[in-house]
Amino acid sequence: MKVSIYSDGSARGNPDGPGGYGVLMRYVDTKGEVHEKEISAGYDKTTNNRMELMGAIIGLENLTRPCDVEMYSDSKYVISGFKEGWIYNWIRNGWKTASKQPVKNVELWKRLIEAAKPHNVTWNWVKGHNGHPENERCDELATTAALGDASTLLHDDGSDLR
Repeated sequence: MKVSIYSDGSARGNPDGPGGYGVLMRYVDTKGEVHEKEISAGYDKTTNNRMELMGAIIGLENLTRPCDVEMYSDSKYVISGFKEGWIYNWIRNGWKTASKQPVKNVELWKRLIEAAKPHNVTWNWVKGHNGHPENERCDELATTAALGDASTLLHDDGSDLR
């Protein structure tokens, strides 16, 4: 099955403000019918990069069987991690950057790698805030989630605030 996943992340007051991610998943079944699913969540204190990673992670984790995935994000951080081979260097270097510093968000990078493993993923960068309909929708979902009331926000460790 071929699936398109669009994701975006948002943080207000980066690095420690509220944030959220938005995901739009789309596939066409054998009858030609288009199926879409939207997912979003907000966090009380987070960063933009963490939310960008979470969008991609959640999209992939929602797939129930191995798929050919076209992943779209306006995050060069996420896309370059795979397309530029950053993650392979980090793994080889014990999760250290080229400057020997610890990789930020390592637990989310590891989770993203695991989520991508069963799938054939093509990583595509799209320019943000440039009229791309699916990216604009994901931005809206992420921003709305980030601005949600405190009763709906999660801690960045994933635990519920309620």
